[in-house]
Amino acid sequence: MMAQHCQTLINVLNQTEKKTVGRGKNKQEVDILKYKDVDNKLKEIMNSCEYYKSQKDSVQLRPYQQEIVERGLGILNRYRFLYLAMEVRTGKTLTSFAIADRVGASNVLFVTKKKAIDSIQADYNKLNPSYQVTIINYESLHHVDDQFDLIICDEAHGMGAFPKPSNRAQDIKALIKKSNPYVILLSGTPTPESYSQMYHQVYGIPNNPFSEFASFYRFCDKYVKVTEKRINGLIIRDYSRGSEDIIITMKPYTINYSQKDAGFVVETTEHILEVDMSVNTYNMIDRLKKDLVLEGAVETVLADTAVKLMSKVHQMYSGTVKFESGNSMVIDTSKADFIKEHFKGQKIGIFYKFKEELEALKQVFGENLTTDLSIFEDTNKNIALQIVSGREGISLKDADCLVYYNIDFSATSYWQSRDRMTTKDRLKNNIYWIFAKGGIEYDIYKAVIKKKDYTLQHFKKAMLV
Repeated sequence: MMAQHCQTLINVLNQTEKKTVGRGKNKQEVDILKYKDVDNKLKEIMNSCEYYKSQKDSVQLRPYQQEIVERGLGILNRYRFLYLAMEVRTGKTLTSFAIADRVGASNVLFVTKKKAIDSIQADYNKLNPSYQVTIINYESLHHVDDQFDLIICDEAHGMGAFPKPSNRAQDIKALIKKSNPYVILLSGTPTPESYSQMYHQVYGIPNNPFSEFASFYRFCDKYVKVTEKRINGLIIRDYSRGSEDIIITMKPYTINYSQKDAGFVVETTEHILEVDMSVNTYNMIDRLKKDLVLEGAVETVLADTAVKLMSKVHQMYSGTVKFESGNSMVIDTSKADFIKEHFKGQKIGIFYKFKEELEALKQVFGENLTTDLSIFEDTNKNIALQIVSGREGISLKDADCLVYYNIDFSATSYWQSRDRMTTKDRLKNNIYWIFAKGGIEYDIYKAVIKKKDYTLQHFKKAMLV
């Protein structure tokens, strides 16, 4: 209503009236502004109009989010630390922003993935809280030179590397030491592969429940069953068998909330579509499996280890290859051609794995493809996203369906990326996997749907069949 009122005032101040100017043959009627000396007032009203228009998409928290805000506020005030383990699309971002407002923060740092920054900013604008926020990606943390009274770490499981901490985990620890802020961690999958992933997510927080342990290795003395395994002839220590006691210990600091708890009733249907690749592609793969090398006039494909052979075969079954020189190229656009034809007339989100797969899609789709989420939302263009960078923190709710050009070895990538379309009001998701006939993609799929990464052992077993 206020935006409409401002627009009415603008229309009034912009009214014109006829005035006769000139004499004789040069005499003519022109339109001139009816009101004079109103430029400053007009500018003020126009600014107000833009402000009220920006508020038209403002949101109200859902009842369950309001409950989580109250619970989270209590935990944060008690421990200065909160872990929101809320599944994708349940509103982690808005909920964390609301908690920050309630706790009285004035300067907030929100750390996320680069592709998610625009959507995070949009959520902040919609909620319109009372504090200032800096939204930045993990890779840019070295640019931060400010004091914050609250830090929010999105997709916190990305800091869970072990036994050594990742760079992002160390950067967050340094920021916490500098500012002593409240800390909110966000993730739909806090420990997607191992309970041991929790330690470095929280080790920089003074009041974390594992602060008595000076290092990950001392943490393992109590919480991890350390074993040994052989990889390529080397015996290494395996720290992945973390105890469930880790999660139990984190319980006082954690709020868990699932899509089912939030009332989501979405039905996700997965379809597997097979594509005939070119005869040349199959011939090259067969030669590589046999000779472990493909030599061209300029470039060479070398698969002198089992790991390299698995990677090269994975690439080639989707129509691309990376050479020994480091260069790469598209060798077959069969998958891209199939996707364009099969999904004609639909607005689709496409996930690819290797960078040359994006080039194949660009060759086939041309101007009807974008990699920019805002362009995808505002136009009828399709979007292509790399699986790992696009699996978290973004929404593809405007897509008619998701299409996978290829599949990642990671079970985490599978479970997170397939949920990008889900909203509380959407009843059905359709996901399409585009596999090469005779390729290894289906073997990868069978592993990841069981929440297991596809490994060299899987590949060797398939090669023997």
